Amino acid sequence: MKPAPFEYVRPATVGEALGALTGDEGAKLIAGGQSLVPLMALRLARPTVLVDVKDLELDLVGTDAGQVRIGAATPHRRLEHDPVIAHAAPIVREAAGLIGYPAIRTRGTIGGSIAHADPVAELPALLVAAQGSVVARSTRGTREISACDLFAGFLETTLARDELIEEIRLPAAGARHGSSFCEWAPRAGDFAVVGVALLVERAADGPCERIGAAACGIGSVPLDCTEAVERARGENNPTGSLLRDVAARARALVTGDDDRAELLALLMARALSRSFARSDRPREAAA
Repeated sequence: MKPAPFEYVRPATVGEALGALTGDEGAKLIAGGQSLVPLMALRLARPTVLVDVKDLELDLVGTDAGQVRIGAATPHRRLEHDPVIAHAAPIVREAAGLIGYPAIRTRGTIGGSIAHADPVAELPALLVAAQGSVVARSTRGTREISACDLFAGFLETTLARDELIEEIRLPAAGARHGSSFCEWAPRAGDFAVVGVALLVERAADGPCERIGAAACGIGSVPLDCTEAVERARGENNPTGSLLRDVAARARALVTGDDDRAELLALLMARALSRSFARSDRPREAAA
């Protein structure tokens, strides 16, 4: 299979990339191409111009004012191994390691995955669970879009056609942070049938102060599941009663698909248990 004819440009600056996007309504950004190229091969996507952003300075990781900041062109492979990510956003490292195979993780990028908005992908669900955001830029300026306002439908976001994601922002992990990304897939490297991202922040004396959860593989956008785990707020440990209650609440979020409902319930309870356990362990130190 071959894609429809297209032009290819490789801008040296963000300004040049935005100019190329603005100049042609059929222009499409490409970084790693791990999602877009297969769609082009099937002619489900037919961009008239491909704007390659790999040369732009968007491969970066850092922390600032309690936030983790990740450049949109940062590859998944770096997210797996970067010491700043391991310390300040360990769930990002865990989720990145579940994406496809090493060759895919080497080329695929966090910004590309989020902009593609595949409802079975790990990173969009993680962004919702963490209550993160993206910074989008166009020739009109920049704006920050929260995760809850970003995903609009199957492979659809609220990004304007001429906007480029510059960076992804998430709250940095606190002293007693625990998180987990649990999923079930038929084989390692396959898309998950259902996946769950869950994060907890605990007070110094033990109780859970903040919690967030989201799922992939349920519906056309990442499913915010925080309401299913809210009962864990104020708790010191996930008792059997708490886990059963969380599982039941998660199961009730899914209608019309009993198998996915059961998977969601199981994975939610598992992710909650692991997150609490990890919040009691020291994290890797940042380099």
